[in-house]
Amino acid sequence: MGASSHKSQPLEVEPGSLRELANIAVPLVLSCGSLSVMHVVDRIFLTWWSTDAVAASLPAGMIQWAAMSIAMGNATYVNTFIAQYEGAGQKQRVSESFWQGIYLALIWGGILLIGIPLAPQIFYWIGHVPEVQSLEVDYFSIVCLGTGPALLSTVLSCFYTGRSKTMVVMWVNLSAVVLNIVLDYCLIFGAGPFPAMGIKGAAIATVTANVSTMVFFILIMYLKHEAREYGLFNHYRWNRELFMRLLRYGFPNGMLYFVDIIGFTIFVVLVGRIGKVELAATTIAFNLNSLAFIPMMGVGTAVMTLVGTRVGESKPQLAVTTTWKAFAVSATYMLLFAAVYVGFPELLLSPYEPEVITADFLEVKETVIVLLRFAALFAFFDAAAVVFSSAIRGAGDTRFCMIYTLISGWAIMVIPTILIWMYADASVKLFGSWIACTSFIAALGIGYLIRFQLGHWKKMRVIEDHFLKPVVEDEEQPFEEVVK
Repeated sequence: MGASSHKSQPLEVEPGSLRELANIAVPLVLSCGSLSVMHVVDRIFLTWWSTDAVAASLPAGMIQWAAMSIAMGNATYVNTFIAQYEGAGQKQRVSESFWQGIYLALIWGGILLIGIPLAPQIFYWIGHVPEVQSLEVDYFSIVCLGTGPALLSTVLSCFYTGRSKTMVVMWVNLSAVVLNIVLDYCLIFGAGPFPAMGIKGAAIATVTANVSTMVFFILIMYLKHEAREYGLFNHYRWNRELFMRLLRYGFPNGMLYFVDIIGFTIFVVLVGRIGKVELAATTIAFNLNSLAFIPMMGVGTAVMTLVGTRVGESKPQLAVTTTWKAFAVSATYMLLFAAVYVGFPELLLSPYEPEVITADFLEVKETVIVLLRFAALFAFFDAAAVVFSSAIRGAGDTRFCMIYTLISGWAIMVIPTILIWMYADASVKLFGSWIACTSFIAALGIGYLIRFQLGHWKKMRVIEDHFLKPVVEDEEQPFEEVVK
């Protein structure tokens, strides 16, 4: 086991140290950061194409994400299984967990294709203006085709992130991002042999990037020695007990994704009913905030991996140390972005300016500057929510995350936004809705911090009792039997 541990760490690092966190988190931050840049560039290109296109892209993209969120949460949770089995030194179970995730992704990917014929009715019911509605249908129908490859790519990446091999994930995602940006420009505006396709071109570029990510991971698995080391092609059979356990913990994680994105989707849909300018401004504000927030997801994955590994090693106190270090770094990072939102909004918005400045764009720009101040307010709480929720989920505490997000999301953001949209004056609808959104994110950050401090997660794990190593710390807190 000692040799295996040294092999998993390219450099000798102290467990629980900032260096250990950085070795795993930095490639993931760069990977997620590249994805956020991809989304920003996509929205910039669509802004140049038309205000209607950029207004349509956010609700259509969010509804597609909502449709696949439960499946994506299930697929993402393969990371925790792999991390805990890796920490316990069980390579065969790592491979078996990986394959159960593949089967889950294939099943979900097939089911979610039924969203394509339902697209016209979905967006008719939402009720945005007709010219935006038709673009939403086009975008949604195409990106749904990439659902299966996206889920498979997530499981494939978990084989590496769960074992702290995050450099592989970084290079694969960077390659896919470059491909997506090039195709975005060519397919939206028409370049070389490609016709100008507008928002349809953006959707096709996204699907192509999803497929390419999947292909890159498969090629690397064939070429690298890990497949043989872990017996990856020998342990591919369906394991009912392990599959059901993945569902038991992964489904609440998926529901967490679902209730979170549903809340924000309803928020965006209601903002869209206020008007086209308000929807476009909200799209751009969320898009700019993704430059800060999406890289944070890389830190979250690193925390989840390290906590899972420490749980497998029976060293939960090291997980506490890592989590607090991750929060300190993340909070500092987000507060720096908050300062940029408030101090340099014009600079952030300059890439969105079309060649010919229209009255619509000037109104959108003025609104975005105000919305970025809300983003600055909730930046710190975003960091807390990502880091502390990732820590407790890395141990197996997914049910609490699901329930807490559902209750706080509807009580603090969704229901107040509905009431504001129904009864408030038009002049306060947009900013009232954003106050509700900001309050919800603050509640998430505080709630997850409290749950982390209570320490219930230290007594949890997702792997079997007999794979656990002897407890070397926190012996007064024996592990809770959650796997029968």
